[in-house]
Amino acid sequence: MFAIAITLLALELRVPEIEEAGTLLQALAGQWPAYLAFLLSFVTALIMWANHHRMFNYIERSNFTFMLLNGLLLLGITVVPFATSLMADYLAHPPDDTIAALVFNGTFTVTAVLFNVLWGYAVRNDLLDKRLPPEFGENITRQYRFGPLLYLAAFLAALISVPLSILLNVGLALFFALPPSLVRRLVGRGN
Repeated sequence: MFAIAITLLALELRVPEIEEAGTLLQALAGQWPAYLAFLLSFVTALIMWANHHRMFNYIERSNFTFMLLNGLLLLGITVVPFATSLMADYLAHPPDDTIAALVFNGTFTVTAVLFNVLWGYAVRNDLLDKRLPPEFGENITRQYRFGPLLYLAAFLAALISVPLSILLNVGLALFFALPPSLVRRLVGRGN
């Protein structure tokens, strides 16, 4: 699912029509919102993929509810190309850019909530590898709990300033791209 969603993001990158812009260089430069939305969504989806993979390295067992929750998370991931396309098409068109930014940020907010729900379910229902230390699940939970709040902040920032919400998304992508050991030191605890 992650690979398909990431691949679909590239479909938003189109060969421009020169007649509309004058030169190919001008036409390519005129598509900057599509490039920005693609890059931000690609990095975010890639980070989600890496964190999903990391999460499943710690999960030893599964059940029907867990699989349904994972399916909901994957549903959120599959919406990323649509939200990216919307953002790319309307980023340079106020006031519609605000609605596009709200959809874009809302998609990441909901996906971050679903990530937390999935992980929380695994921890509460004893699905983690028994060899992990008892405090391990809570340490990861502490790291994950920042995601929904920070994406919600980016969502709310879009009501004030679309560029600010995009900057917050860039910051979130950088934060969640950090190695887990560095995140644990930044957050303050953990193994």
